[in-house]
Amino acid sequence: MPENNPLDPETIHNSNELVPHSQLKIATFNLFNYLEPPFAYYDFERIYSAEQWAKKQRWIGDYLNEFQPDVIGFQEVFSPESLCELVLEHGYGHFAVVDSAEIVDDFICRSPVVAIASRYPIKGVQAVQPDLDLAASIGLTDDFSFSRKVLRATVDLPHIGDCDCYVVHFKSKRPMLEHEKDQQLCAEKNIIKSLKAQVAGGWGSTIQRGSEAALLLVNMISRREQTGQPMILMGDFNNTLADGVLTHLLTDSLRFVSKYDCEAFLAKYLLQDSWDLYQATDNDTEHIKRKATHYFGESSSVLDYILLSNEFDACSQSSIFELSEHHTYDRHLINPIFERDGESTDHGIVCVTLTLRS
Repeated sequence: MPENNPLDPETIHNSNELVPHSQLKIATFNLFNYLEPPFAYYDFERIYSAEQWAKKQRWIGDYLNEFQPDVIGFQEVFSPESLCELVLEHGYGHFAVVDSAEIVDDFICRSPVVAIASRYPIKGVQAVQPDLDLAASIGLTDDFSFSRKVLRATVDLPHIGDCDCYVVHFKSKRPMLEHEKDQQLCAEKNIIKSLKAQVAGGWGSTIQRGSEAALLLVNMISRREQTGQPMILMGDFNNTLADGVLTHLLTDSLRFVSKYDCEAFLAKYLLQDSWDLYQATDNDTEHIKRKATHYFGESSSVLDYILLSNEFDACSQSSIFELSEHHTYDRHLINPIFERDGESTDHGIVCVTLTLRS
């Protein structure tokens, strides 16, 4: 699987732009069980037919052709080789993963991975490692690991140079503990055991997800201190940013630190939600409701995010680009047509447009 297949970016961007590559598009895309047959995902019966697989490939390609993101973070990738070939056909000469799916019984796949594709050169790729001493100091096990490896790719972006792009798929809300029905127990006893497993197991998943975010951010801050490189964090967070579990990703103040010191030093290490940056730069969006990226039963939520460092904040003196568009592609979720969307994804696709500041 090639990591770098250089293409000429000049052939990709609008030739009418006054400044070449004055716009960049960044997207996060949960592919939903991207696995080439004859392999099965999770269960021996879950295998795409040749027709279904071709339909899924075509759907992904249609999105890439229509929206033309420059850098894409992917989640739920079982078949990275197939994805690499697909994105190469659509102009992405650079592709990387840092992990591989688990295969059991020769053909059943579990534990999908994240990946990144880019029209611009990927100069370095690494799996982020949590600080185990820090993990132990906050009450986690001394062998803590991310539920899915976090990918960091250093991408050489126009006008901004080396930029650290992080792709994540944080721990899901599925409880860590599950009770299998015991035929020897009465219905009430089984319900009680299931309730206990759901309460404790759900909290365990929450602890894991929040800890992943905290330890990742600490790693990002250390990396920023060492390199000074801009940061983009994208992926399926499996949680809203507003409910307290992941709010530390948007930390914007420090206790007992003066406002002057915060303004002078802190901003460099902060991340901001791209939606907030978009609203801040476009007054017409003030009353527009943010689109959900995932639906479950009658509920909906935003689970997919792109967070950015201050090089992309128009209010910052360090900004090079600003948010000019924030788009959530959700037609397949709210108005699906089987012939078109039957093998698509269960997530909305978030894509932001960054425009070079004049």
